[in-house]
Amino acid sequence: MFEYFYHEILRRTVIGFGTLFNDINIRHTDSSDNTVSELKVPLAYGPTQKFLARLEQVADLNKPTQLSLPRMSFEMIGLSYDPSRKVTSTQTFIAGLNSDKKKPRKTYMPVPYNMSFELSIYTKLNDDMLQIVEQILPYFQPAYTLTVDLVDQIGEKRDIPVVFEGITMSDDYEGNYQTRRSLIYTLRFTAKSYLFGPISDPSKDIIKKVTVGYVTGDRTDTPTRDITYSVQPRATESYTNNVVAQLSADITEIATVLQVSDASSIAVGGVLVIDDENFRVASKSGTKITVERGYDSTTATNHVLGTDIKLITAADADLIEFGDNFGFDGF
Repeated sequence: MFEYFYHEILRRTVIGFGTLFNDINIRHTDSSDNTVSELKVPLAYGPTQKFLARLEQVADLNKPTQLSLPRMSFEMIGLSYDPSRKVTSTQTFIAGLNSDKKKPRKTYMPVPYNMSFELSIYTKLNDDMLQIVEQILPYFQPAYTLTVDLVDQIGEKRDIPVVFEGITMSDDYEGNYQTRRSLIYTLRFTAKSYLFGPISDPSKDIIKKVTVGYVTGDRTDTPTRDITYSVQPRATESYTNNVVAQLSADITEIATVLQVSDASSIAVGGVLVIDDENFRVASKSGTKITVERGYDSTTATNHVLGTDIKLITAADADLIEFGDNFGFDGF
């Protein structure tokens, strides 16, 4: 506990929320319904009070440095635990291969948190406000689902529902005709996100040997052990790339005899790998190898002269990776 980690989940969710509203436009038309101008509404992150203060400080319509309207801003205003989406806190899962496509990652189940947002819209014309609101509300019924890449290390993408909670309307229009009018609509949303804890490497948790003891007789305090059965799984891939020979002739998908360049390192019972197919050696005579095709649930296919033949050894078992079935295919 308390080890350093930072997945940027809250930051990613904030950015994802903001991107929902960064392409909203308004149009102004003349009496003939011809478009006179079209404007993309600026969007910024910050509290509503910041923009209201700017409007009040520079309210003169004749000053070129005034804050232009329409404009939108948003901010995260709260974070709360959501017990309705809780799962077992001690449950772990191994998910996602990271960018090198080799190492798995293990983490505890994520913790559900609700992120509260406010989106504020500022305009001086009522029609501008209605255009903006009407481009937003139809997508929330009452939620819009946003897909966010939460944790890069495990490739974890989650659908985050963004729920529309309500809207507050304000019309600040006081003073004389030189005073600037500002319409303010505040839309409230809740994003149902998840927070992940630290990510660990589960390779040390892989079971590589199992021993089972069988006992017989009556139930006593000191039962007699009858037999012990020990299983040590083996690799189904040649991680060491141990090339021991090459094919001396083409073979079809139904052939069971291989002609190889050198059989000195190949033993009966061994497992060979040619391309993506595994072979179990049944017998050998000189450089001719009789094999069982499609071993370890691989698919028998054609192979051509000169293809490398790899031998799976004990050294490969020490390099077993996540996703390898250890030779146990359930049959």
